[in-house]
Amino acid sequence: MTGDTTIGLSPQAQEFQWLLGKFVDETHGVTEAIAVSADGLLIAASTTADPAGAQRLAAVVSGMISLAGGAARSYHLGGLHKVIVDMTGGYFVITAISETSVLGVIAERSASLGGVAYDMTMFAARVGHMLTPATIAELKKSMV
Repeated sequence: MTGDTTIGLSPQAQEFQWLLGKFVDETHGVTEAIAVSADGLLIAASTTADPAGAQRLAAVVSGMISLAGGAARSYHLGGLHKVIVDMTGGYFVITAISETSVLGVIAERSASLGGVAYDMTMFAARVGHMLTPATIAELKKSMV
């Protein structure tokens, strides 16, 4: 992930990346957001300032989704809505965007957890249709 990751992308892929950045800018307390595909690979990051950090966060999101999915299957709890990790210094929240992608967010302790979760749900509802298999593949390539 180097420089401007929107160069050469389709308008739909560019819009998704822009909306992800806008989500972070407009959601109180959110400091970082990433989109991860069902296979655990980074699709998009709200910032390209720390490429290694975004890849690390994608790996954490992938692991958490795997653990949550295992628990859901074992206890017949259905599909993923949210994974919330409440830490001393803030929150780590994951929600489904579509069947093939999830949104991972880091938020400060001062953020309203309910507000962040609501905004994530609304974001997913607005952008889920954008993440077609072709767009996901295109975005993945831009993150390498």
